[in-house]
Amino acid sequence: MTMVKSYSSGVCVRGFGFSDHHSNVGDGNKRSSYWKPPQATLNFHLPMRSFEVKNRTSTEDIKSLRLITAIKTPYLPDGRFDIEAYDDLVNTQIENGVEGIIVGGTTGEGQLMSWDEHIMLIGHTVNCFGGNVKVIGNTGSNSTSEAIHASEQGFAVGMHAALHINPYYGKTSMDGLVSHFDSVLSMGPTIIYNVPSRTGQDIPPHVILTFAHNSNFAGIKECMGNDRIKQYTGNGIVAWSGNDDECHDARWGYGATGVISVTSNLIPGLMHKLMFDGKNSTLNSKVRPLVDWLFKEPNPIGLNTALAQLGVVRPVFRLPYVPLQIEKRIEFVNLVNEIGREHFVGEKEVKVLEEDDFILLGRY
Repeated sequence: MTMVKSYSSGVCVRGFGFSDHHSNVGDGNKRSSYWKPPQATLNFHLPMRSFEVKNRTSTEDIKSLRLITAIKTPYLPDGRFDIEAYDDLVNTQIENGVEGIIVGGTTGEGQLMSWDEHIMLIGHTVNCFGGNVKVIGNTGSNSTSEAIHASEQGFAVGMHAALHINPYYGKTSMDGLVSHFDSVLSMGPTIIYNVPSRTGQDIPPHVILTFAHNSNFAGIKECMGNDRIKQYTGNGIVAWSGNDDECHDARWGYGATGVISVTSNLIPGLMHKLMFDGKNSTLNSKVRPLVDWLFKEPNPIGLNTALAQLGVVRPVFRLPYVPLQIEKRIEFVNLVNEIGREHFVGEKEVKVLEEDDFILLGRY
């Protein structure tokens, strides 16, 4: 049985002395001789140790994933999640060999979700698809306390792994990064995500190497290029490319395990070939114009526009995201026809949507 320490009534609580001695009675506001200055309270959170969690997976299982889709979150006209469209999209990913799903990442607009929505969607994905695909919940935050709490909830509803970004905007020191990731790694299998273009701060290799022997550290999603990926893989650290335009070369030339992809929302079968079937420069060149188009504006603007024009999701945008301009919408239709409609998700004919077709929501 776990022993719980007991404390006498004479200890210092929150910096104020409570003494069993009464020598100072009558001294008015004079401090007790036992008074100590306030000290920071240390909060020890307890990692979840149960092995009865549904769909529990090991860190090694996460390390082996080659194609992970950062899945899009579709919406209904009132701004709620369109679960039916979401399920169809996830099913299509699974049918095309995708091995993992990032739920509520940047692509899935986790930054526009309440935490209730976020955890609900993770739990729903696990419940419906957890036996066929690894569910990786984006439970990162620029607040360490919030990241810990969200990860506890995510693992409690059954997610297989967590995705954690470094604290953004306010940023922190290098020592602060180590402490932040140390705090969340105790929760379960974890992928660290480095994307300085969004966070404003690079996670340098010496910080990542600190976690090389942590049993919960699965690897890094790296957006700083293939030379950085090679640096990690050369040191035995699993790395996924976070750049779709570089992922083919990262996989076959720089040792990356695979990719965490946006483009696979649209063409999961072709992305599967790029990650599984060996070096294929011809196919890589074929899909490259689509990748370039997707990232002309910050993700997920291009993806949201594309999926709406494919008829896979309703043309509903949570602000501040808005659809691409008409010229870009026309370009997408031409790209679909050039690559082949059969390679894209959905079954409806691709079409150019007009301005009035889109619904933009400021409150939802």
